[in-house]
Amino acid sequence: MSDYVRRAQLIAPSGVGAITVIKGGTSVICAGIDHWFERSDSVDPKEGVDASEFEVDEPRLRKLLGVEKLYTPPDYRRYQAGSENRNVGLKIHFLRFPRWHVCNDCGELVEVSMAARGTQYCAGRCRQERGRARRIFQVRFAAMCEGGHLQDFPWREWVHRDVSPTCHEKLRMTGGAGASLAAITVECACGRKRNLSETMDAETGEGGQTETALTRKLDASGALYLCTGQRPWLGAEAAEGCKRHLQGTLLNASNLYFASVASAIYLPPMAGATAPVELVDFLSSPVQASAITTLRSFDALNVLTLRKKWGKELARYSDEQISAALSSGDSREQAEAEDTDDPVMFRREEFEILSDPQDREQLRVKVVPVSQYTESLSGQPFSRFFSSVSLIDRLRETRALYGFTRVKPENGLSLQQQKAQLRRRQLPPSEEWLPAYTVYGEGIFLILNEAFLQEWERKGGAAHRRANRLGKAYEALADRGWGGQAQLSARSLLVHTLAHLLINQLTFECGYSSASLKERLYVSSDESARMAGLLIYTAAGDADGTMGGLVRMGKPGRLEAVIRRALEGADWCSADPVCMEMGEAGGQGPDSCNLAACHACGLVPETACEQFNRFLDRGVVVGVPSQRDIGFFRGA
Repeated sequence: MSDYVRRAQLIAPSGVGAITVIKGGTSVICAGIDHWFERSDSVDPKEGVDASEFEVDEPRLRKLLGVEKLYTPPDYRRYQAGSENRNVGLKIHFLRFPRWHVCNDCGELVEVSMAARGTQYCAGRCRQERGRARRIFQVRFAAMCEGGHLQDFPWREWVHRDVSPTCHEKLRMTGGAGASLAAITVECACGRKRNLSETMDAETGEGGQTETALTRKLDASGALYLCTGQRPWLGAEAAEGCKRHLQGTLLNASNLYFASVASAIYLPPMAGATAPVELVDFLSSPVQASAITTLRSFDALNVLTLRKKWGKELARYSDEQISAALSSGDSREQAEAEDTDDPVMFRREEFEILSDPQDREQLRVKVVPVSQYTESLSGQPFSRFFSSVSLIDRLRETRALYGFTRVKPENGLSLQQQKAQLRRRQLPPSEEWLPAYTVYGEGIFLILNEAFLQEWERKGGAAHRRANRLGKAYEALADRGWGGQAQLSARSLLVHTLAHLLINQLTFECGYSSASLKERLYVSSDESARMAGLLIYTAAGDADGTMGGLVRMGKPGRLEAVIRRALEGADWCSADPVCMEMGEAGGQGPDSCNLAACHACGLVPETACEQFNRFLDRGVVVGVPSQRDIGFFRGA
């Protein structure tokens, strides 16, 4: 089955390897990116295809992910007489999954090809008895493993309790009166039957792997039914070696697909003395930057070529100005390529740019002096806690999908292993690319007062002990491949928790839902690159960005009230004293990686959090009942 979707739908939550439901109720899985820029209506799949039209210019993100190109998913276009007809007939491919279907009338289980199109009908007992076919529907069960593999639920193996069953009789699924899985029974024509009561059971076994009923001993020989490495999004024959434990899942389970998305705030190149700012912005805009990248790859980039392509737009600029504008872009890209391998330096560059006023097409930043924020916080001047406030009227963020995980957000797979999940045939490094898309939005950027923060850290022994309390949970995550948290410290807990408290408060102030807001954390204790900042922003796929409500709440006279009310709300959670005591007892929440933070006070939608709602503690922000002075905003 083939179909196409809008560009933004391909990146989380519906990306490569993700299951979605299309018109008619058919469940399909998004295929790999092998055939994205190929025509299905031509003998030559590359005829009339120009992928550069869909290229995204973001050198920092390309360097971070180790790819040469980033492309947005192509939109579908029909042939039109008399037009250019470039990139006509490009499709995003989908495959039918699961393959097993069930008839709601007679209960027969039927396996259908992944390439089957349209409605499928039962050819079993109901047609023979009633003389008409009944529509069959896909089962709502599948099986997955922590390596990202996915397969149809092993119905025959489950019913016969055998890793290699020899019986191939027809299977039937029947449902009882109960609402639990135990009420659903699968029966073979040979007489064997079994209900689904244990299919979702899971527990942590040796080595930290998830052991389930699917992998436990199924017969007298003690054999285990382990994952065979199936990748249906890449085709029926795309299996690879895997011996992980399998886990049963429902198709709508939240842990069936976690998109691995990397993002970068676009930092425009700096204009030189001879290069006008508007010229640099024009040449660095997405469409022009993609064309320039293509010309450079063919060694055809020069002033004459640019004048032929954009003669009207460049008419008022001299050759020297155009050359200087190109040079400024080249020097910026070279500087970015030198340090974007380091995640701290990757964020550091954004930290510095967002701290300074900017008035560019892709980035407009107004830095408000903290002296203009006159309302006090916790009885102290605003400047006691914050050293800088930047109101970002416009920003551009590029998000790239580089893989996905199943069962858990982190599974120990490397960047290369996750990128390999997206395609069946691997490309040479010089041609490797990833799907991406660009969004525009607005935000508030806050920097904590570094001098007061270091003073708080020096005397904050209790705050450090609270951070160390999460150390064991953090180490367990690191052993499983967690890479989202560069360091765990009282500083990181403070910045992260403050971001969550402000997001939850801003949802009542600016009209955006909590799922529309996102955080971007800038934290480092390294003396050469100290950071303690947070960006709360919202972004949408529309090129015009958002409406400005978030920036309005960051203006003097309003931001102080937002922060004050957020801190007042953090003083007492509706789940206290349990929430605070759970934190004192050793941890709560996902993987016990939170202290005083729960859904009633400090958690936000997972799409808004960089750390999947981990590493949060109200105690380091406002203190605890027995020690108010350990809180950053209460210890002044």
